[in-house]
Amino acid sequence: MTELERLTFPSADFSRVPYGVFTDPANFEREQERVFRGPVWCYVGLEVEVPNPGDFLVSYLGATQIVLVRDGDGKLGGFVNRCAHRGTQLVRATKGNARDFTCVYHQWSYDLNGNLTGIPFRRGLHGVAGMPADFDMSQHGLRRLRVESYRGVVFATLSPATEPLVDYLDTPMRAVFDRIFARPIEILGYSRQRIPANWKLYLENLRDPYHAGLLHQFSTVYGLFRATEKGGTIMDKKRRHEIHFSVHGSDRAADTADHYTKTTFYDRTQGTLGYPEIFSFIDEPGRGGKASDFMSIFPNAVFQQLANSLATRQVRPRKVDEYDLYWTYFGYADDPPAIRAKRLEQANLVGPAGFSSMEDGEVGALVQRGVAWEGDAHSIVMMGGVGPIEDQPTTLTEMPIRGFWRFYSELMGLTVEEPR
Repeated sequence: MTELERLTFPSADFSRVPYGVFTDPANFEREQERVFRGPVWCYVGLEVEVPNPGDFLVSYLGATQIVLVRDGDGKLGGFVNRCAHRGTQLVRATKGNARDFTCVYHQWSYDLNGNLTGIPFRRGLHGVAGMPADFDMSQHGLRRLRVESYRGVVFATLSPATEPLVDYLDTPMRAVFDRIFARPIEILGYSRQRIPANWKLYLENLRDPYHAGLLHQFSTVYGLFRATEKGGTIMDKKRRHEIHFSVHGSDRAADTADHYTKTTFYDRTQGTLGYPEIFSFIDEPGRGGKASDFMSIFPNAVFQQLANSLATRQVRPRKVDEYDLYWTYFGYADDPPAIRAKRLEQANLVGPAGFSSMEDGEVGALVQRGVAWEGDAHSIVMMGGVGPIEDQPTTLTEMPIRGFWRFYSELMGLTVEEPR
């Protein structure tokens, strides 16, 4: 029996997770086919990043590099970034505008839709060599993607079996997209970091609001997020996507003092902020006082509203113990100058050195080290209860993590222990 065949979820409600899912190279290889090339929609970018005919953006489906492009008619499409001839990486710039794409190796060229349009010396020279007479260029284009967009947020899939995007997102998530992307947006910037951990540890982390008020002590001490505030978690019907939120300033001082003075790091006497405005929150229309509002879309995306900062986060797996995290910061095209300045300022809350999120990458690395030789052991995911996987009226829960693993195990065909 191989390590992959021994990989088993020891509880049918996914309240225990085998550490082998984070450490087994064979499992990582299977993920590329069954998850990232399987019947799911992966977030790949924003329409505003490719606004004009010929605009392109390099992105990822798992470890597979792809190109999102707007063709001459303004339609979105995409293809795997690999020349059909000998497998060379075709597009080397991360973004830009092009009339066509030509491979540097042998100069095979393709139009914006991925059709093969030119081969140097296709007929040989003076009747000698060249491609076979029956070589059909129409059969040798680039591997194309299915591309769909919702509210200007672009997703792609390689599977013909993937359901329509609107159904995949489901009602709760579409409502968040409808609110966040109700107005035209503009890109404010990018950041990225490479983290020495398995990619799924980050997706667990973002479905775990329980940790947020404990690990991120900067946010807790200075009032941006506390687990004692009113909040909750909402999932789609298949429990693969998740939203969690907290209402700013909704907790009682007595609860905060009672629960947080017993934790290791919370100490209000440590000092004061020289610039407290970094944590100020302007309650914009539709937010309902939610200074912390996050949505995770299976398998690779997070949509962030933290204070007045707005961003997407894309997870790009590289190998079993390494992934890239790619952040796209945005605001609204009609933002008043003061709000735009606030969004740029609060971009410092997140990202590789963010005051409120830099710990997430570190704890992922710590978990990866801790479980490196523990493939037969498992984690305990029981905060919020066991049994059915349901929405929760609190952020003190790990329930959405279990929903992630339930859907993941179905895609991967992993063994799950039946209840006794």
